[in-house]
Amino acid sequence: MSPLHQLNIGQLLTTPLANAPDQLVIHGEVSQPYRAVRGRIGRLGSLLATLGVRMGDVVAVMDWDSHRYYECFFAVPMLGAVLHTVNIRLSPEQILYTINHAEDAVILCHADFAPVLAALLPRLARPAKLILLQDAAGPPPEGIPWAGEYEALLAGADPGHSFQQFDETTRATLFYTTGTTGDPKGVTFTHRQLVLHTLSTAAACGTLPDGGGVHRADVYMPVTPLFHVHAWGMPYLATMLGLKQIYPGRYEPTRLLRLIETHGVTFSHCVPTILNMLLTAPDSDKVDLSGWKVIIGGAALPAGLAEAALARGIRVRTGYGMSETCPVLSVSDTITGAGPDRRVYDVPAGRAIPLVELALQSETMETVAHDGLITGEVVARAPWLTEAYLNNPAGSEALWRDGWLHTGDIGTIDSTGTLRIGDRLKDVIKSGGEWLSSLELENLASRVSGVAEVAAFGLPDVKWGERPVLALVLAAGTVADGVKAAVHAAICAEIAAGRLPKWADPERIVIVESLCKTSVGKLDKKRMRVELAG
Repeated sequence: MSPLHQLNIGQLLTTPLANAPDQLVIHGEVSQPYRAVRGRIGRLGSLLATLGVRMGDVVAVMDWDSHRYYECFFAVPMLGAVLHTVNIRLSPEQILYTINHAEDAVILCHADFAPVLAALLPRLARPAKLILLQDAAGPPPEGIPWAGEYEALLAGADPGHSFQQFDETTRATLFYTTGTTGDPKGVTFTHRQLVLHTLSTAAACGTLPDGGGVHRADVYMPVTPLFHVHAWGMPYLATMLGLKQIYPGRYEPTRLLRLIETHGVTFSHCVPTILNMLLTAPDSDKVDLSGWKVIIGGAALPAGLAEAALARGIRVRTGYGMSETCPVLSVSDTITGAGPDRRVYDVPAGRAIPLVELALQSETMETVAHDGLITGEVVARAPWLTEAYLNNPAGSEALWRDGWLHTGDIGTIDSTGTLRIGDRLKDVIKSGGEWLSSLELENLASRVSGVAEVAAFGLPDVKWGERPVLALVLAAGTVADGVKAAVHAAICAEIAAGRLPKWADPERIVIVESLCKTSVGKLDKKRMRVELAG
């Protein structure tokens, strides 16, 4: 195949450079048009090549969401090297594992994470060249043999660096996903997979009804970390469309709200906990969010939170996917309705985006009917799904069974292709031999006044196997006993109406200061079970 017909990440820069060269990419005080960004990408490619980076070498980044990180999204894979987006929220031991497992040759590290890196250096399996990232001028952190500071090194590099063409199946990115057990698993994607994912996601998001789609006049800001599945691939989409882009640095509610207001941000994506954090932040109600379009993913969107977002005029939609799927598999057309009978199925995971095939399988891997009623494990096929975990044949075999990628989620698909997630297989509550959705309980509780956050999960029970427990975080100024009673009454009303089984009546409802969360902001029910088991 001719190199001209290869799908490479560098091609995503073609359109903005031709159609929107003066559109801006902004981080803090740094504001640069695409044409200048392309020069910086050239300089970074030149720098890395000078440091000895070659095809297949792995370059790691430990940074907040910045213009530097955005430049790495292009320059590193355009060299034929592999971009390792280090999850900075992992424990130091897990970070060490991922650096050694990935065999990083170069590490770009923000000064904020220098203490972590310094402690790990004696235990790195191979020597790595280290580049310092800083937001302000100052002396470099001591104890680390830096090759230099990013901006100073770029200043002496070639903006016209010539990136070579190579096969589209070349590995482009690598990151690590953590499960409930074992070491983090390396997930990789090729240039072809990332470009196809970008094209399909753009087609899906650009054709959403009611004016809620993504278009060239949008202002984009990620509120999903760049280390997490390439910020769901949206920086690539925003670049291909030539959008104005805002990179927020470290996530702080006040800063995020200020950036939305200052720059007129119209398109973002995040997990439910981040959305809740923004809606409940001090003075949040003083910021006009009515022009903001947000795709929620990573976890189920509670009905109460959806209602709160809709009440602020936010055009909130849901998406579905996982790290291994690059990640987008489906996007919802819209979320509507805020009546008293709202239930979990009013917040669907959406319909498959172009080129994605979704199906349901039983425990014996038989196909389940798409009638909107019968549940099964969600399985998927698409041209961009990761083919295997890096150097993990057992995990890869478990991921791909019978020619389908197994998500570990249970749900239904109706005759229109709309997917509704019932629960994670590991989170479903099994009481008295019957399954009970934790998401169903969370949706009910989330709509009770005074509930800021909620998690439902099962705890062991001698008689029933498991019994449901709810952990609540209260809104400021509320009375615990009153909220607990209201939540219990809401669940009992659903049981009396026949919409929930009688074993949904929770064993306990507890008030906690905060809910345990994973490194990417999802509810960590494994830790909650341990902490509340007593």
